[in-house]
Amino acid sequence: MATYISLVNYTEQGIKAIKDSPKRVDGVRLLAKKLGGEMNDLYLTMGSYDLVAISEFPDDAAAAQFALTLGSLGNVRTTTLQAFTEDQFRDIVAKLP
Repeated sequence: MATYISLVNYTEQGIKAIKDSPKRVDGVRLLAKKLGGEMNDLYLTMGSYDLVAISEFPDDAAAAQFALTLGSLGNVRTTTLQAFTEDQFRDIVAKLP
C-alpha cells in the first residue's frame, strides 16, 4: 500500500464544533478502512496546519476519495501528499539514468 501524508486545517464549521472532533476522527478511521486503507497516525500540530495524518491506501484513487469525502463534510480542508519510505527513495534514485 502507498503512504499518504495529509496536512489538515479546520474550517470555521470544524473549529466551532471542536469538541466533537475526537468522535469525527473515529469516523474518519472507519472511512479509511471502508476504502481499503488505514489512518495510522494523527498529530495535533501548531503552525500552518492544525493536524497531520499519516495514512495508507491501496492506490491514488482511494486516497483521493478519502480526501474528497473528508472535504465534503465541511469540517476540514486537506492537502495530501504521497510519501515514499527511505528504501523506496533509494530504489527510485538508483534507477535514475
